[in-house]
Amino acid sequence: MSIATRTGDGGTTALMYGRRVPKDSPRVEAYGEVDELNACLGLARAGADRRDKILLEKIQKALVGLMGELAVAPEDLNRYEADGYAQLKEADLALLDREIDVLEKAAPKAKGWSTPGGSFAGATLALARTVCRRAERGVWKLDRKEGKVRTLIPRYMNRLSDLLWLLERVVETRGTKAKKTRKA
Repeated sequence: MSIATRTGDGGTTALMYGRRVPKDSPRVEAYGEVDELNACLGLARAGADRRDKILLEKIQKALVGLMGELAVAPEDLNRYEADGYAQLKEADLALLDREIDVLEKAAPKAKGWSTPGGSFAGATLALARTVCRRAERGVWKLDRKEGKVRTLIPRYMNRLSDLLWLLERVVETRGTKAKKTRKA
């Protein structure tokens, strides 16, 4: 079977289990934005040190489950669960909370807005953070328009952007280039 089915040429796409929806529906936008985030995290992971690679890969795996849930129409969620597909878990959020605690101790005190780009690794994390914020807004938009988004999902997205901000700051302090900072 070819990837080019041509069924989307008219502006619709299939959710998991075959329901067709417009390509610009809030659901498609939300899981598409999470997909973009996962790609950004892959870029960040490619240039990360060993410890950060492990953390970023765990986050990417959690996002696969989160994205899968978003790609299912609410009326098919029970089937998705029964079929045993990956889903975001409270343990995934707990991991972020633990890592945030560690990073807060290691991160320098924020002294205003920073300019990303002190290092390639830091810049990729800044990109991932901003894409995460957009994806979080997409999840909230989906929830407000269609409802039935598990509350764990937007909580996870919010916490993830916090973690990425902290991780960027820690990575930048590890690098040799100083970030330019200006007072807000």
